[in-house]
This record gives sequence, structure tokens and C-alpha cells, in this order.
Amino acid sequence: MTDTRTALRDFMFRGLMFESKAAGFQSAGIQVGADVGQAEERLLSEALSPFGVVRRNQALEMGRLYVVIHCFENEVRSLIRETLEEKDGIDWIQKLPAKIRSFAEGRQKAAEQDSWLSGEKSDVLGFADFGHLATIIVEKWAHFEDLLPSQHWLKQRMDELEKVRHFIAHNRVLLPTEYQRVYMYIADWNRVVGL
Repeated sequence: MTDTRTALRDFMFRGLMFESKAAGFQSAGIQVGADVGQAEERLLSEALSPFGVVRRNQALEMGRLYVVIHCFENEVRSLIRETLEEKDGIDWIQKLPAKIRSFAEGRQKAAEQDSWLSGEKSDVLGFADFGHLATIIVEKWAHFEDLLPSQHWLKQRMDELEKVRHFIAHNRVLLPTEYQRVYMYIADWNRVVGL
């Protein structure tokens, strides 16, 4: 038993010493260990290699756009969740427009029962359609009017971004000028809400 403890203690001590020395080397600009970024890039490159260059480039650009839309949509959901929880209380879900709440709860229930996917399922708002988000804000406008310039401003941006979201979700390719409009709308939103 003593030999096992000694061996374990020595092993852990050597590991701590290695980490300490490695940190010193890394701060001096010397790479120690695997470069996760390079490994990820190699894996992506291998997965895309069967496809033509044009298709790969389109996919990579659309992937970046997807990431931006994903972040935007989930920030809007967070803004709604935090604002309504603050203004309507912990039972804010019950105070959502009935059709939207029913729709989201139905999707949530289906996901819990039928899906083999084990992703996030506890957030009812996560099951509302993108288009529902603007409707929730408009229905609860008194809670959001100090944050957003107008309902028209909100609906215009959300309607345009919903179209883009559907385009991306169905693997269609946008034109570069359309990317710029998406980036502009999202930057405008972020500026207004203080992100």
C-alpha cells in the first residue's frame, strides 16, 4: 500500500513539475503539447476534402454567417428571458402570448419524448420560433420600449434576419453583399442593446 501511495505521489509531483515548466516555456513562446487549433483545422480540412473548392469556400463563409446568426438569436432570447424575468417575475413563461407558449411547450414536449438528441431541452423559450421573438417583444413592448427605438425598427431587422436564418438553415448560399447587410443589422442591434 505504501509503495502505491509513494508511486502516486511521485507521479502527481512530476505532473505538477511538468505543468510548471511547460507554462514557463509557453510564456517564452515555445510550443509545448498539441496545438488544438491546428488539430481542429486538420480535421475540418479532411472532412471537406472530398468536395470542390468552390463548395468548400461557400460552406466556410456560410458557416461564419451561421455562427453570427446563432449568437444573435441566442442573445435575443437571453434579452427576452432576463427582461421578462425581471419585469414579470419567475413565472414569466406563463405570461407569454398563449399561442407562442403553447407552440414552444409542444415542441419541447416532442423533443423530450421523441428525440434521440440530448441537447438543451429545459428552456421553453429555446423552442419558440425565431419569428416569435419579435412578437413576444411587441406583445410585451412596455418592458422593452426603453431598450429599442421602435417596434418598426425591431420588426424590420427581425423579419430580414429571419429570412436569412431560413436561407442558411436550408443550406442555400447568400451573396457577399447580403452578408454585409446581416453583419450591419446585427451590429446595429448590438449597439442599441449595449452589447
